[in-house]
Amino acid sequence: MDKVILKRGREESLKRFHPWVFSGAIAQITGNPAEGDVVGVYASDGTFLACGHYQIGSIAVRVLSFDSDVLKPDFWKTMLSRALEERKALGLSGQGRTTCYRLVHVEGDNLPGLIIDWYDGVCVMQAHSAGMFRSRLQIAGALKEVYGDELKAVYDKSSGTAPFKAGLDLVDGYTYRRDGFNDDSQTVLEYGHKFQVNWTDGQKTGFFLDQRENRHLVEKYASGRHVLNLFCYTGGFSVYALCGGASHVDSVDSSRRAMDLVDKNIVLNGFSAGQHEGFCCDAIDFLKNVPEGKYDMMIVDPPAFAKHRGALHNALRAYQRLNAAAISRVASGGLVFTYSCSQVVDKETFALTVFSAAAQTGRSVRILDRLNQPGDHPVNIYHPEGEYLKGLLLYVE
Repeated sequence: MDKVILKRGREESLKRFHPWVFSGAIAQITGNPAEGDVVGVYASDGTFLACGHYQIGSIAVRVLSFDSDVLKPDFWKTMLSRALEERKALGLSGQGRTTCYRLVHVEGDNLPGLIIDWYDGVCVMQAHSAGMFRSRLQIAGALKEVYGDELKAVYDKSSGTAPFKAGLDLVDGYTYRRDGFNDDSQTVLEYGHKFQVNWTDGQKTGFFLDQRENRHLVEKYASGRHVLNLFCYTGGFSVYALCGGASHVDSVDSSRRAMDLVDKNIVLNGFSAGQHEGFCCDAIDFLKNVPEGKYDMMIVDPPAFAKHRGALHNALRAYQRLNAAAISRVASGGLVFTYSCSQVVDKETFALTVFSAAAQTGRSVRILDRLNQPGDHPVNIYHPEGEYLKGLLLYVE
């Protein structure tokens, strides 16, 4: 391995098992590593600290191991097996009421730069680093070993996430397909509810698995309520609300393709057009025109308004305006489920932003629950930055 040698005193974060090495901490690099190569990281006195994928950028090394495990031929199989065992402990693996889950969640599973989602036999992979993209065939081979006959296919969907500057041939496609498997979508179960997932054309890997437990909570509170689901994507919250006994659900998203999938998912779960209506339009514009008191449950789950720290100020203003509009319009005694998936917006800042929005409306608002990402999206205790999804359940008088 080529070596990355740190400046004096800059090894402390690695000694606390933080999985990133920033470029500003590096004193010198011995050798000429290409982006995505595995490099060793050493303190200024020559002490070995870790090894990981080298990349060009502010995060220069994403740590895979604090010893030399990454050099062993069974490294990928070992890491994927550990991740699967954790999902088994959560009751997510196998055939049951839930047949989809996240198998690998970047730093949370000690595999920075890698996401793998499981859709009833199909693994959809996204590489967020050159090293993970270059390892995709090894990862696919390890998945075959870990899952055996359960595995139908491995689909690589890294074109939108891997760094283009690495000079990689970023073309999405199958790295493995079992003989006879030719599907690009299929129906999966989540708490017994049916969803059509299209991993080739859908957003992310095809479905937002990180809202599973929050969707389940919506089902608990939905009975008899008139529900508005904003930024609905393929209608996950809408299906759960109807299954929970909602009197009617309206779903709003700007994507025509997403709204078509909403309609399919509503029918898949046995509901009629009279119980649900979809609106293909801008969710914020739709909310502005909602009469006060029409809905007594709202789900506000926008895309990330801030993908980097430079966009934080504008994002917080957008969250405030959006939440003020929802809180001001929901019926008395209504519930608002509101979320942020922006990693640079921490949970305290988000709560303060929603507080400001509530104060702007002048209504009495109480927090019933604080919401987050589920166990198959774990947060590495040494990498708190991995806690990206946060939400609040509000009761509005």
